[in-house]
Amino acid sequence: MERDLLAKIRNVKDFPKQGIVFRDITTLLKDPDAFGNVVQVLSEKYKGDGVAKVVGIESRGFIFGAALAFKLNAGFVPIRKSGKLPAEKLRQEYMLEYGRDAMEVHTDAINKGDRVLVHDDLLATGGTVSAACQLVERLGGTIVGVSFIVELTYLKGREQLGGYDVYSILKYEKE
Repeated sequence: MERDLLAKIRNVKDFPKQGIVFRDITTLLKDPDAFGNVVQVLSEKYKGDGVAKVVGIESRGFIFGAALAFKLNAGFVPIRKSGKLPAEKLRQEYMLEYGRDAMEVHTDAINKGDRVLVHDDLLATGGTVSAACQLVERLGGTIVGVSFIVELTYLKGREQLGGYDVYSILKYEKE
């Protein structure tokens, strides 16, 4: 199955800048069998973990995060880039290669003690998902896992997530 899913990922050279190979999941999304396989694999991995909320990270993390929440009979919580949520929110800054950015979550999205699965489509350097995990914990949630469709292992993002159960379906060992 992994080989079939890898074939569904489009590799776009020199995007968003020269020397980068962008792993584009939109080609996987348009295939209902591949989409369903990803949701099935991820939901099977976490079905016995008592997940109360699935956090999806903007923007592609929303797609599979919402489907996972449905399959796991859990609530869905979007974590968004700064300035996009309308109600009272909590903010977490994180470092980028050249500067800082921030993620936000509504303060009423996660209850103390909620068991939370954090999902994003791709793990690169780990900055974004690390900020999302900090937000969950600041609200009192317990992270039961952090999941991805794709992991770029050569960027060592997993090292930013020490202590969490990290799972990715597909791994790229080199650019």
